[in-house]
Amino acid sequence: MGLTSSKVLALAVILAALLFAGTVWLWPRLAGRTWGSVAGRVGLLLATQLALFLSVGLAVNQAFGFYATWNDLLGREQGQGVVTDLGAVDTRGPLQVVGTRYVNVPGGSRPELGGQIQKVDIVGQRSHIATSAYVYLPPEYFKGSHKTRTFPASVVLTGYPGTAEALIKGLRYPTTAHEQARAGAMQPMILVMMRPTVSPPRDTECVDVPDGPQTETFFAQDLPQVISAHYRVAEKPGGWGIVGDSTGGYCALKLAIHHPRVYGAGAGLSAYYKAPIDPTTGDLFHGDAALERRADLMRTLAHGTPPATSLLVTTSKHGESNYGNTMSFIRKVKPPTEISSIVLDSGGHNFNTWRREIPATLAWLSARITA
Repeated sequence: MGLTSSKVLALAVILAALLFAGTVWLWPRLAGRTWGSVAGRVGLLLATQLALFLSVGLAVNQAFGFYATWNDLLGREQGQGVVTDLGAVDTRGPLQVVGTRYVNVPGGSRPELGGQIQKVDIVGQRSHIATSAYVYLPPEYFKGSHKTRTFPASVVLTGYPGTAEALIKGLRYPTTAHEQARAGAMQPMILVMMRPTVSPPRDTECVDVPDGPQTETFFAQDLPQVISAHYRVAEKPGGWGIVGDSTGGYCALKLAIHHPRVYGAGAGLSAYYKAPIDPTTGDLFHGDAALERRADLMRTLAHGTPPATSLLVTTSKHGESNYGNTMSFIRKVKPPTEISSIVLDSGGHNFNTWRREIPATLAWLSARITA
């Protein structure tokens, strides 16, 4: 059973309940002062605490999507990602649909009413990065009256390490997009949901690492090309949007700033503005000072040519550590770059905060990219 399986969580909860009941039942029998009685009480307490901790940890992981598999949790993923040399690859880029699921809305079992979520495997022609994603198709995509219609598209990124499933279950992007479109707050839009960790377990911060994963190339060139070749996505300069939280938010802003002819709008929810260097990233720049400066968005805005794109940043006055940096980032933006913000009075670096920001963010994206 997988780490995120509901059966695993249910078994952990049952185990914790049984140990708790066992502790209550056996405690009077272990009330003596012998070494055996003391060891029995300590063992029951430790086992019960461990089971409770396991249950809470599994529940939190399901809600926030920190780890996708047991190997991911235990750090057994030691490779630098799946790289496939395909030689002469079809110019459209390879994409394979490997599964479908319903959208959790009324009538969601019928694509023409609820839309559909397709799980896809993608291989980038230039980066040779292979990864998976979930593609949300709105109900209009399946209606005969819209069979020739093209749709705007946005990439949706998790934080690090993150799981793409968390974008569906925890942050409810497809459900929110469906509700917003029905309410007339946004136009129907295709969402490509995935984590920025395309070379697990390494956090590449969407950087083209010298002699390593070419992550920026994947998101800036390969991904839009592959998706546009398979789905009815409008192909025009700056016709894509991108949004993410935390690490995904940094990536979203960076890709919109560096590649405005691809991403006409980028939204960073609780984003930071400079790629960190830590044990999860390794050496991202290999001594390339220019590459390191390019990954510093504050410096890029201060010294580079302002890109013709739209940016949205979110923070909160209390509970977010990025408030001061976000205000500084806003002040550095110069025309023709457009800047918008969502500033909450309070809210932490968590799913609850981001769920409060996502409806307005999707409406903002929709208003800036059109089909």
